[in-house]
Amino acid sequence: MRFPRRRRDPVEVNLTPLIDVVFLLLIFFMVSTTFETRQALELTLPESVSGVAAEPSPVTLVVTAEGVYRLAGRELAPESLGAALAAEADQAREHGLVVEADAQARHADVVRALDQAGQQGIQRVRIATTESSSSDSFPRPAETP
Repeated sequence: MRFPRRRRDPVEVNLTPLIDVVFLLLIFFMVSTTFETRQALELTLPESVSGVAAEPSPVTLVVTAEGVYRLAGRELAPESLGAALAAEADQAREHGLVVEADAQARHADVVRALDQAGQQGIQRVRIATTESSSSDSFPRPAETP
């Protein structure tokens, strides 16, 4: 005797709900993600009690703790600082130059930047600082017996 076989429906995995969930997750992460648009250096600026907030200047020279200069978004070696300042000299003479030196930057690196600005005829030079949180911002020398 021959029994009739039932015909089984082929098993299929429906991928449509899976694709919908993946697209929803993609949209969620795209909307909730924030992007950093400004490339900034992590600088620790020195503090000043008597400083005055400076208006934004179009010419800003950054001196890092490692002695690297940054002008107009370009990193510069100490040898090429003079040529780069010469290219920005007209704007710096008109609006001034702001030097943002890291608190750990060597004094010689900052003096080199100020000297190059002076050679280009830039007279309005400001040094960026942060406002001091306490009134006694200068450490006192230790007393020796």
